[in-house]
Amino acid sequence: MDDMKANDHGQPVGQPVDGDFPRPLPPRSPNEGRFVRLEPLTVAHAAGLYEVFAEDAGGRGWTYLPRGPFADLADAEAWAATAEQSLDPLYFAICAPDGTPLGFCSYLRIDPANGVIEVGFIHLSPRLQRTAAATEAMYLMMARAFDELGYRRYEWKCDALNMPSRRAAQRLGFSYEGTFRQAVIVKGRNRDTAWFSIIDGEWPALRARFQAWLDPSNFDADGRQIRPLSEA
Repeated sequence: MDDMKANDHGQPVGQPVDGDFPRPLPPRSPNEGRFVRLEPLTVAHAAGLYEVFAEDAGGRGWTYLPRGPFADLADAEAWAATAEQSLDPLYFAICAPDGTPLGFCSYLRIDPANGVIEVGFIHLSPRLQRTAAATEAMYLMMARAFDELGYRRYEWKCDALNMPSRRAAQRLGFSYEGTFRQAVIVKGRNRDTAWFSIIDGEWPALRARFQAWLDPSNFDADGRQIRPLSEA
């Protein structure tokens, strides 16, 4: 609290914020890394997504999402057609270098006036889960938000019971901020929502950690990591 500011009434107030606001909206354009390419999601991705999500035969990966699994290809195409037109959420297909769709993610609750943006509606197919490509996809989304667009706060929210999502947020460097009880109703069930965030002052150190982990020297000849992200 040593750097706390006070106004003319002696009341504590927040630090002044530098920069131009509102910040730009995220562009609907590709974002490419070494392991993965993020492409603005279109109906053309529907068949590929339907195929890879079908590998999760029981639909386990859809439990905490507001819809799904896809009933059939027509259902996937209808969803993709709606997603293609949406600006918030702004959807991206997570694709392998050869163009195969492996999952999707989005920016949502986009707040340019305050420089706040959330990553969410993340769904990874079984072949994308626990891979370097999955981690790189999340890094690319962060890097665009902070480095390209100049946002101040980057959020991750999930069902408080979704332990894989909570562990993923913490592994990626998000800080847990608390749980909003009875926040929403999803598929007829109560959802308490766990909130996580990264702020711009934390990003330079996290960026360096991601870049060190993603460096080719951190992977052996079989593509296995040598050091975990926490040690990069």
